Amino acid sequence: MIKNDLFLRALKGETVERPPVWMMRQAGRYLPEFIALREKYDFFTRCQTPEIASEITVQPIRRYGMDAAILFSDILVIPQAMNIEVQMKPNFGPYLPNPIRTSKDVDNVIVPDVTVALDYVYQAIKATKELLNDEIPLIGFAGSPWTILCYCVQGQGSKTFDKAKEFCFTNPVAAHLLLQKITDTTIAYLKEKVKAGCNAVQVFDSWGGMLSPVDYQEFSWQYIQQIIDALKDDAPVIAFGKGCWFALNDMAKSGASALGVDWTCSARNARYLTGGNITLQGNFDPSRLLSPPSEIKKMVTQMINEFGKDKYIVNLGHGILPNIPLENAQAFIDAVKEYKA
Repeated sequence: MIKNDLFLRALKGETVERPPVWMMRQAGRYLPEFIALREKYDFFTRCQTPEIASEITVQPIRRYGMDAAILFSDILVIPQAMNIEVQMKPNFGPYLPNPIRTSKDVDNVIVPDVTVALDYVYQAIKATKELLNDEIPLIGFAGSPWTILCYCVQGQGSKTFDKAKEFCFTNPVAAHLLLQKITDTTIAYLKEKVKAGCNAVQVFDSWGGMLSPVDYQEFSWQYIQQIIDALKDDAPVIAFGKGCWFALNDMAKSGASALGVDWTCSARNARYLTGGNITLQGNFDPSRLLSPPSEIKKMVTQMINEFGKDKYIVNLGHGILPNIPLENAQAFIDAVKEYKA
């Protein structure tokens, strides 16, 4: 039994004394203890070495005491397992030297045996569960198939993902084949994560907001729905689409346990669009953690008041930035823990 099950209770929509809190990318680059490991080991070594990944996962928990841990990993371990080369270049980000641009490229992409290709992730989960000692739940995650496709076709990060969209719109048959291969791999991967010990999973659709509402249904949401359908009986699923407020109504009917909301959608609109019955997560602007700690505390309290303390998980509207002062992150967490309804 998990000792602090506040996060899991919020996912079930139960009445709680205060909402739970965690931060996307909390295990990472704003922490000095993380930076010390980054100086010793390259990115994918950190992901692929269970004892390093588990140590990074618990670093923010030791420092701040969040109500949930999220496994340190990366969404791009999936394409790596699918026979697509992915590099992580310092001061550049992800780089795929052989991006997918043709139907033949898609034919060369495999649906791997995830138990073999991604075994290091499950070992990291087991090591993390030992370190957490059932104090708090552990979240596993994956990128949405559309977001993974964006990197596979573009070959790197982008402000527009124009090549990814061009591929989908000019070669939809190949695009859907690739999306289905990614979906099948992701479902198998997340199921194994739950078996290894993850208490909940989150699907990150970081680039969903690049698509129009109609294209979003075709190239992103239908694949996320497949993942939710396959996983929801195994573990609670959180769906987070950045910039996808227009899809919140459909998302609310999906069977997901919670929906992530970014900072461009108000609490009132998010509750209205989702029908008011599903747990919501978010939506503090990560840049607002650069405000003075006293101001952060006020804003967090106001945010909880607007969402309501029940069916709500306090989080950022996207990942924490690398330049956030430690005391500001502390103020964010403390504001939630000190919250009185």
